[in-house]
Amino acid sequence: MTVLSPAPGPAPSATPAQGAAPGPARGAAAGPIVPVILCGGAGTRLWPLSRESFPKPLWPLVSEQSLIQDTALRAAGAEFAPPLIVANEAHRFLIAEQMQNAGIGGARIVLEPEGRNSAPAIAAAALLAAESDPESVLWMMAADAAIGDPAALGQALAAALPAARAGWIVTFGMKPTHAETGYGWIEPGALLPEAPEACSVARFIEKPDTETAARLFEAGSYLWNSGMFVFTAGALLGELALHAPALLAEVRRAVETRREDPDFIRLGAAAFLACPNISLDYAVAERTSRAAVVAADLGWSDIGSWRALWEIGAKDEAGNVAVGDVLLEDSSGCYVRSEGRLAAVVGLTDVVVVATEDAVLAVPRGRAQDVKAVVDRLKASGRPEAVSHRRVHRPWGFYESLILGDRFQVKRIVVKPGGILSLQKHFHRAEHWVVVEGSAVVTLGEEKHLITENQSIHIPLGAVHRMENPGRIPFTLIEVQCGSYLGEDDIVRLEDSYGRA
Repeated sequence: MTVLSPAPGPAPSATPAQGAAPGPARGAAAGPIVPVILCGGAGTRLWPLSRESFPKPLWPLVSEQSLIQDTALRAAGAEFAPPLIVANEAHRFLIAEQMQNAGIGGARIVLEPEGRNSAPAIAAAALLAAESDPESVLWMMAADAAIGDPAALGQALAAALPAARAGWIVTFGMKPTHAETGYGWIEPGALLPEAPEACSVARFIEKPDTETAARLFEAGSYLWNSGMFVFTAGALLGELALHAPALLAEVRRAVETRREDPDFIRLGAAAFLACPNISLDYAVAERTSRAAVVAADLGWSDIGSWRALWEIGAKDEAGNVAVGDVLLEDSSGCYVRSEGRLAAVVGLTDVVVVATEDAVLAVPRGRAQDVKAVVDRLKASGRPEAVSHRRVHRPWGFYESLILGDRFQVKRIVVKPGGILSLQKHFHRAEHWVVVEGSAVVTLGEEKHLITENQSIHIPLGAVHRMENPGRIPFTLIEVQCGSYLGEDDIVRLEDSYGRA
C-alpha cells in the first residue's frame, strides 16, 4: 500500500490562507478522495449581504476568494478528485464561474430542483460517486465555513481516512473555545482499533441551552459538531438503506432520471421533491451504530452570524473589524462593513453595522442572531430587499436598477465578453439603450446593428430583440424602460443560449 505523508504543521507565527489546500492526507491510497460541497443555504443571518439571489457561500467574507472557492481549494491536489457540488439551480452559473476563476477544473455541479437539506443532497452525491466506485471516499463539506488552519485540517482528514475505509461514518468534532449554544455537541466514546486517532460517538447533543452549554464546556471532553463528514459511498448508502430507506429510494429515482449536459447534472425533479427535508445528522448520524469522530482544532467557524465574522476578523487596537470604506471614531468592539459608500461610526461599542447599496443593518453584536427576524418581516411585507440585491447576476453578466419610477426605470447593464442575452420581447414596455463602454451587436427584428460608445438604439414595445458582446472587454449600457409594467417577468424568451425558459 502507498502511504502518503501528513501535511507539515505551520510555524507558530504563520497565518495560513483560508483557501489553502490542507496538503496530502496520510492513509491507504485507494483512489482519490471525492470532495462533496453542499451549497444550499441562504445565510439569512448575514443579511443584508447574503440574500437568496446571492447567498453567503458566494461572497468573499474571510479571504480574497469566496467561501465556496476557499472550500474547493482545500481539496485541490493529486489525492483529490474534482469536487461534486450540490447546489440550487438558481446559482448554477455563478458557481460554475467561480470554480473557473479559482482554477478548479472538472467540477461536477449537481442541481437540486429545490433544497431538501443535507441528507438528500449527500445521498445523491454518494449514488453518483458509487456509479464509478462504491468504495470511493467522500469528504462532505459545507460551502460556507471558515478554516483558520488548513494544515490541521489535512491532519484531521488523515486521521479520519482509516475509520472511513473501515465502514465508519466519521465527523470532525471541533474543540470548543466557549459555551456555544448555536452548535450541536458530540460526546466521544471509545477509541477505534482500526483508527487510533478516531473515537466512536457516544451521543450527539442537540443545540443546548445556556446552562447546558456551560456544563459541556466546563467538562472539557465534549466537541462541537462541525457538520463535516468522511465516509465511503457504499457505507453511507448502506446506512441510508437501514435508517432512511424511503429517502434513499426517492433520491435513487432522482439520480436515475437525471438530465446531464456538459456543465450540470439536473436531478429528476418529481422524485427529489418527494424527499423529506432532513439533515444527514437526523437521517443517519444520530441513528447509526457506526458513527465516529475525530477531534480537531482547525480555527473553524460556520460563520453563522455577523458576530462570528467579528470573532475571526483582523481587529484594530480597539477591537474593531472594518471592511470596505469605513471610518471609525471613538468606537470599540465593532464590526463595520461597507459595500461601496462610506460608513462612519462614532462613539459606539460592540455593534455591527453593515451597509450595502440598498440597505443598512445596525444591531448590537450580542444580538446578531436576531437578524433573521428582520428578513422574515421583509419577506412578509413583500420587500425585494429580503431576497435580492440591486445588482442581479446573470450568466451573461449583471444588471442593476439605478432609478425606479411609476412608469419608467433606469438600469445599468454589463455584458461580459462573449455574453449574449436571450432573444426576447416585452408586452408592456419599450426600451432605449445607450452604450457607454465597449460595443454591442443588437438584434432588432430581422436586422443586426453594431452600436459603440455614445451610440444608442430604441427597442419598441413588442419588438423581438437581443444584445451580445462580440468584443474582448465587457460592454456597459444604460437602459431606460418606459411602460405600464416594468417587472422582470414581462420577458418572453424565444431563444436562449443558457437553457433558460
